[in-house]
Formats: sequence, C-alpha cells, structure tokens
Amino acid sequence: MLLKKANILIVDDDYDMLELVQRQLQEQHYHSYKAASVKEAIDILKFNAVDLLITDLQMPGIGGMELIKYVEEHFPKVPKLVITGYPSMDGALNAMRSGALDYIVKPFTAEELKQSVERSLPEKSQNSEVNIPSTNKATAYAGIVGNSEKIEQLIDLIERVKNNRATVLIQGESGTGKELVARAIHYKGSFAANPFIAVNCGAIPAELLEAELFGYRKGAFTGANEDRPGFFQAAAGGTIFLDEIGTAPLTVQTRLLRVLQEKEVRRIGEQKAKKIELRIVAATNSDLLHMVEKGSFREDLYYRLNVVNIETPPLRDHKSDIALLAKNFLRKYASEYARPRIEFTSKALEILERYNWPGNVRELENVVQRAIIMSEDRIDLEQLSDHLKYPVPDHNSTSKSLKEVEMEHILKIMASVDNNKTKAAEILQIDRKTLRKKLN
Repeated sequence: MLLKKANILIVDDDYDMLELVQRQLQEQHYHSYKAASVKEAIDILKFNAVDLLITDLQMPGIGGMELIKYVEEHFPKVPKLVITGYPSMDGALNAMRSGALDYIVKPFTAEELKQSVERSLPEKSQNSEVNIPSTNKATAYAGIVGNSEKIEQLIDLIERVKNNRATVLIQGESGTGKELVARAIHYKGSFAANPFIAVNCGAIPAELLEAELFGYRKGAFTGANEDRPGFFQAAAGGTIFLDEIGTAPLTVQTRLLRVLQEKEVRRIGEQKAKKIELRIVAATNSDLLHMVEKGSFREDLYYRLNVVNIETPPLRDHKSDIALLAKNFLRKYASEYARPRIEFTSKALEILERYNWPGNVRELENVVQRAIIMSEDRIDLEQLSDHLKYPVPDHNSTSKSLKEVEMEHILKIMASVDNNKTKAAEILQIDRKTLRKKLN
C-alpha cells in the first residue's frame, strides 16, 4: 500500500470548498488538515508538520494574503498555493510577490488541483511515499489488531496526528473501536504522560453535561456546594475524548465551539475564562452532516471538530482480520477464565470469517467470550451461537413484511449480545426505549 508523505493544510471560510478540496486530495493519497480561518490555520502550523499550504484569499477578518506573508516569514520552507473565486491580475501578482508558488481560480477541476499541487510541492514530498508492506504476522498497535490494508491505513493516520494537538473527529459504526483509536492517538504520542479523559456525552444527562465538562463555582446553581473543575480542566496538557458528540445539546455545542476557537474554558458561575492547552478528539456513529442540515448540530462546530477525519472501518470491510481478532480475544479471555489450552477448530474459524458482523469487533468479542464459557478445551460449531450459522432455507422470504424482516434482524442482534439491550440498541443505532417497544 502506497501513501504519500506530504501533509497539506487547506484554508477557506467556505466549508463546502474545504470538503471538496479535501476529497480531491484524498483521492490523490495526500493527508490534509482543514482550517476555516487564518487563526485556526496558524494554530495548526504551529503544532503540525505541514508540507504545503493551500489558501483562499478572500476571507472575513484576516485574509489569505496576510496568512501568506505570515507563513513566508515564520515557516519559510512551506510552499504556498492560492485558490480564489475573485481572480485579478493585481491579486495574482501580490500573492506571487508575497511567496505563493501558484494561483488557481475557482471553480477548478480535480486535475487542475493535482497539477498545481505537484508543481507547488517540493520534489521529495511529491515523489516520496510510505510503503507499508503486507505481512502475515498480526499487527498489534496500541490494542488495534489486524494486518489488512484498512487497518494499516488507520494506523498510518494515527501516526501522522499523534504528536500534535490537531482536533480529530473519529467516525464509524458502533463497535468499530473508536475509543481504542482515540487512546492510541494519545498513548502513542508525545503527550502520553499527560491525562487522557474519556467522556461519553450520551451517558450523561443533558442538563448535567455542561457542568461536568466545564466545571462550576460554588453557588452557581442549586446543588453546587463547592468549587469543582470540569473534565476539560482535568485533561489540561493531554487529551479529552468526547464520545457520542452528536448527543451534546446546543448549549454545550456553543461552549465547546468557544474552547476550539479561543483555547479557553470558563466554569459555570465564573466571569473570567482561563486559557487551556489540550487536544480534543471527538467520536460519533451519527451522520453529523445530516444533523447539521436538520439544525440539531452546529455547522461551525462540525467543521472545527473535523480538522482531521478518521473513519474506523466496519469489520465486514476487513474480514481478513477476523481470525487474528478472534485469537486475540481467545488469549484475553482464556487467561481470565483460567483456560490456557483452549483453541478454535478450523470449522469454527470458517464460520466466524463468513459472518457479516453487524455489531463489528464488539460483537465478535462477545461471541468469543461466550464460546469460551460454553466450551471445555476447544471451540467448535456447538459452542457458536445459531445466528452465526447457515440459516434454514426460506423459500417464502420474499413474501415477508418489512416488520417481520425487522423483527428477525432484531432477534439475531439480541442473540449475538446475550440479550443485552444496551449493546443491542447501540448496534441497531436506536435508543433502548425504541428497542423495548419493538420487542414488546
């Protein structure tokens, strides 16, 4: 697998343009950071290795020309590429005089961007690639197990962001290991000696989440009997992981936006905010862009969280890792249950590799744990749940109603997690109340 080493910073106040340029660069195998303002761009430049700056000129407040001049003196080795929707000869000349190497006009094609990037990048960055060889040995990277291309790409992204404070948004289905990725970013990086604070935003009542995150002064509200720091203060110098960020109410989203913009936190009941240095990693299994369209998630917050985007692949997309993962869980629980000699039969592994795993790695772990409990010295077909095996042929399946098909799927998921409604609801991406109604 070949991944280009160059890291490219894109700066534009037009969020759609940021997304478009990032997609086009991803297709060319470049890694990119995004910034919606000059201030955010400078923060990224300070803490990240950037090989090329791509910036718009016309932006509110501080414009792209000022950014070019700043980078020319503070980061003279970083080449600069200008994109603009307001072309003029004077603008082009000023940009070139200030240090820009190239100048392209919106709208531009992917091929035009590619050619301009190749002209602007130093030759060593343009041609240099990371060659990650395939291996028959299991990759074990901060708890992430696998040697498929999907896992190697995931690890490469973690390696790129682990030593800087760029905000990261991890997206993926339930059970794909989003918190594991967040912990790998922290503990593999240069801030590993500092705190890692994990916060499940969906598990804290909405009315308490603001106080838990930002802290409060004594007397700020009923029940505030003492001064108390929040999770942000506890994570100072390290990493705060905001899981299920899509569940945060709009009031919390507004305050979180200020943390990202101003790098400061104000406790409830305090007038003065305090500066804070930390890395924010957020995660969600929701479609945040759809939530933005509905008005339930702030658009500006989405793009400030999404400076670096990491997607955790569903297990069905890297089935070659299933045997490695299953054996890893086997070692873990065999030790826990004092069954050191237990092993899988080849037929059992074949069944595991054939199944599509709607609950992803978490479901696989539950299946292996249950199988160890049910077995003596080996895990064979008898120890595997029926829903993993070939189903009874049903010639009338096309005549089933949507409700019947839905109920069959729900019951399969319930069986896969030993009737744990919380885990089943996560896999089905519905809340427990809805699941209870459907089961009743």
